[in-house]
Amino acid sequence: MTKTTPSRGRRRAPSRMERAAGKAAALQKPRVILALLLLLGLTSVMLLDGYLRGEVFSDQRVRDGAAYDEVPKKILESGPIFTSSNGTVDPKSVPKKTIVLTFDDGPNPTYTEKVLKILQDNDVPGTFFLVGSMVTRYPDAVRDMVDQGNEVGIHTFTHVDLSYQSTARVERELNQTQLALAGAAGITTTLFRAPYSAEADAIDNYSWPVYQRMAKLGYTSVFIDTDSDDWKQPGVASIIKTATPKKNNGASVLFHDAGGDRDQTLVALPKYIKKMKAKGYTFTTVSGALAKDRAANATGRAGTGTGTGQQPIDQTANGGTANGGTANGGTANGRQPGAAAGAGAGAGTRTATGATATSIEQAAHRKATGTTLYEGKALVAAVALAEWSMPALASGLVVVGVAVMGRFAMMLVLARTHYRQRNKRRFGWGPEITRPVSVIVPAYNEKECIENTINSLVQSTHPIEIIVVDDGSTDGTADLVEAMRIPNVRVLRQENAGKPAALNNGVRNARYDIVVMMDGDTVFEPDTVRRLVQPFANDEVGAVAGNAKVGNRDTVIGAWQHIEYVMGFNLDRRMYDLLRCMPTIPGAIGAFRREAVLEVGGMSEDTLAEDTDITIAMHRGGWRVVYEEHARAWTEAPGSLKQLWSQRYRWSYGTMQALWKHRKSLTDRGPSGRFGRVGMPLVVIFQIVTPVFAPLIDVFTVYSMIFVDFWASLLAWLAVLVVQLGCAAYAFRLDREKYRYLLMMPLQQLAYRQMMYLVLIHSCITALTGGRLRWQKLKRTGEVGTPAGVS
Repeated sequence: MTKTTPSRGRRRAPSRMERAAGKAAALQKPRVILALLLLLGLTSVMLLDGYLRGEVFSDQRVRDGAAYDEVPKKILESGPIFTSSNGTVDPKSVPKKTIVLTFDDGPNPTYTEKVLKILQDNDVPGTFFLVGSMVTRYPDAVRDMVDQGNEVGIHTFTHVDLSYQSTARVERELNQTQLALAGAAGITTTLFRAPYSAEADAIDNYSWPVYQRMAKLGYTSVFIDTDSDDWKQPGVASIIKTATPKKNNGASVLFHDAGGDRDQTLVALPKYIKKMKAKGYTFTTVSGALAKDRAANATGRAGTGTGTGQQPIDQTANGGTANGGTANGGTANGRQPGAAAGAGAGAGTRTATGATATSIEQAAHRKATGTTLYEGKALVAAVALAEWSMPALASGLVVVGVAVMGRFAMMLVLARTHYRQRNKRRFGWGPEITRPVSVIVPAYNEKECIENTINSLVQSTHPIEIIVVDDGSTDGTADLVEAMRIPNVRVLRQENAGKPAALNNGVRNARYDIVVMMDGDTVFEPDTVRRLVQPFANDEVGAVAGNAKVGNRDTVIGAWQHIEYVMGFNLDRRMYDLLRCMPTIPGAIGAFRREAVLEVGGMSEDTLAEDTDITIAMHRGGWRVVYEEHARAWTEAPGSLKQLWSQRYRWSYGTMQALWKHRKSLTDRGPSGRFGRVGMPLVVIFQIVTPVFAPLIDVFTVYSMIFVDFWASLLAWLAVLVVQLGCAAYAFRLDREKYRYLLMMPLQQLAYRQMMYLVLIHSCITALTGGRLRWQKLKRTGEVGTPAGVS
């Protein structure tokens, strides 16, 4: 072939291969980003779900017995309601013979709706202090309680003791709960109750600044002065007795609609309501009690407003004033309702006129608008996604775990059976094959390796002809081979057309009925060809897969690939051989009947994995494909992560293409149907589906180590590693490899395996979005020489 030299001073036009590579690279960047986004999305969903369940950023500390000498005596002796008056704490009490039923820790999918039914049946309202994370998980219950006329307040987002938290964390707990309420019921609220709070006299030096901060933000902090102790489950009679106020006093009474078994609460509550009504008590919400208290103290103001008291209550609800509310406008990043529990300007653009106080008893509510409303809905939707996806992911984790362990068990059993069958003294394929065969070496820019490859073939103990097909190399590969002047070596030159075309060219020009195919960077042992062709003594055999070995295994990346080759590829091939559904003959070492290759149409350019494509075609054509473990080839594995990614991406994507191309074998009869119904499901399950979802195991493990139980998670990971080490050690024993490389296996599991997962996910995205690649050339060093130098 005549070479043309570009004129001096002009840039050489890119070759066909270079143009294809450039297009491929441009296509892959968005897909890599999409793969990383999927992983980021999975991690985000897990973190969100863990945050909601108190696993992520959880703080279980509860302060007890702290000093209270810095708390004003007036505060300790008053309450139980602290409104905000011009940004300062203003204590209020519940009027006599008035009960404010408060419920903490909800909503709960089991008990909240039942509590709401009891309140509705008895025509009494309640005030529910809600945990934001529970609101996002059960928004329908919150919507029902608001629609029913009950009042809601904030009980933080994750139920933490705020006295231990920073100012930023406190505001985040408030803001997130407000967003949750906005998304669930379209409202925000000015009521607040701190977790682990009780009577006002329990305020200490650490919690007092928190309540002062609440007042500045315009919140009304609500305590209790009567505790039903229902959380202790003391019995129905005890709950009713403990919840009864003394001496006809008014009371803020605490019950729970969540946080544990509340069956006793459900029985006690209706009896308690009837008992209190019989004693002349009335029931209202926090806002209703404050309005009633103001009405009782509003001497001299009668007749102002509307005559019904509605307008004054709406403007100064919960003890706030219009002017005081203005001072709080825009606090809490625009998500706190702002005005002093119902007065003046709200946070950001909200005002008192925007309130949704459909009654005096819901005066603390504000209508959520603008970004608060939409962010709230987005939060609820994200939580719904997490609530749906996490059980699905957990189920997938179980399936993947079972599949992985099942694969290990199947490989061990079948590999052992295969080894015992093929290594019996009396085992043989038939009369020894001694006739010459053709060895085809496709080469593209292989000047670093090609001489080692040819020299190893020259030492073959079996008669061969060597056909080197130069696929448009630009580095003088063909010239190097010709310069060696070896009699049984032929060089065929062609324009760059790809590896399948090079192999087909070699098959067409082969003189013998058996053709051996290898890569230009591969080295054979002297008896490799002889061992590789012996299965052709059986007329049913159409192709033979050899045993590919990593030659450059003394680097970290090389050692990782060596483990993978021995454990994964060769154990797999033993299993598939016994099941008669071998999916791939490695490009580094494989042998074919020439007539069989021509019969199935030769090496196809339809996929990136021409070796998998031709192997499946052989099965569908009725030929048997077997594995010859003693025919060894030494190949140069990728020496960098970039090259490794490129190679494995091509392999995995090409495998998917080949499976899709031969999908009709699922419904075929005969040998084709056998592969379709046995081999194809195994390949899909073990080489695509399981590896795609296998990162779940690692992501869940890391998550559990950080947020749940480090030692238990580490122990589980080590147990799986021991199982894998056992399988790998057995594979090394069968291949008579040195065990020292297994020392790299823990690091392989931490780094290398994760990369392979990302490659496969990348390939799946490419398969779903479309895209093609051509034969990719990896950078070679030529360091793999004669097999004797490899240990």
